Amino acid sequence: MSRSIVIAAVQANPTVGAIEANEALARKRVAAARAAGADLAVFPELFINGYPPEDLALKPAFWRAGQAAVERLAAETDADFAALVGVIWPPEAPGRRPRNGLAFLAGGVVQGVAFKTDLPNYGVFDEKRVFDPGQGPAVFTWKGVRLGVPICEDIWSPSVCAALVDQGAEILVVPNGSPYRRTAERERAEVARARVAESGLPLVYVNEVGGQDELVFDGASFALDGQGRTVMRLPLFEEALGVVRWTEGPDGWRAEGGSIAPGMDASGEIYHAMVTALRDYVNKSGFPGVLLGLSGGVDSALTAVVAADALG
Repeated sequence: MSRSIVIAAVQANPTVGAIEANEALARKRVAAARAAGADLAVFPELFINGYPPEDLALKPAFWRAGQAAVERLAAETDADFAALVGVIWPPEAPGRRPRNGLAFLAGGVVQGVAFKTDLPNYGVFDEKRVFDPGQGPAVFTWKGVRLGVPICEDIWSPSVCAALVDQGAEILVVPNGSPYRRTAERERAEVARARVAESGLPLVYVNEVGGQDELVFDGASFALDGQGRTVMRLPLFEEALGVVRWTEGPDGWRAEGGSIAPGMDASGEIYHAMVTALRDYVNKSGFPGVLLGLSGGVDSALTAVVAADALG
């Protein structure tokens, strides 16, 4: 009898620091994934705490609140449904820094936590300052399938995925907090296809969506089969749920049910990035609105249109 597993990619919009709100959002998305027939819901990187947490990651009360949130979510899982949820995890010893973790919630408890091993420290990222790296990637088994869970930067070089293959991983599940830039979607796909070609394993890539301070996340989550073909792609700049059934066959894992969202041209991407960034900056900060000074020129007219599309 062939094995199968239904994986839901949860492309959602958390808020940095708003742990209770993020927990409530996770609960809603779990319900949607279960209703869609999923066995496993996969959330983006550090979903419970919000990404990037920056100096909040250094506060012990913040770790404890995130840990308590995933434990409450874990208590709502059972023998038929599990979730992989990004969360800051407390240090392994006094005097150490916390870790960028992915908690495996199943059977009513936190079954285990995987830790990001390759911490980025360039551009907008400064994770080496606030986190300790994991000592190696982890594999979790659900519905009889061994899931390797590299976290975001962990797939940008071959070593972590190679270690997961050595541990017997059968499907790679990758949570991300990857910000938008004009070339990001193409670069992510190229890196993911390289890891699939090296490992021969399917890959599910789940990215955050929404604005957070000066960053904007575009979503565009996707799944590749073992031949590197796109079998699911979620829309840009929208919250979405992507559900794929993976069934083991003589030639590897076959994907069924994934939808392919249309892409955007360059102008469309940039415009949606501006609208998303403004909407979430205003709303997540709790501002009542914006004040515009209009000169009648094209630039201020465009500003007004962006503000209207973002805020009504």
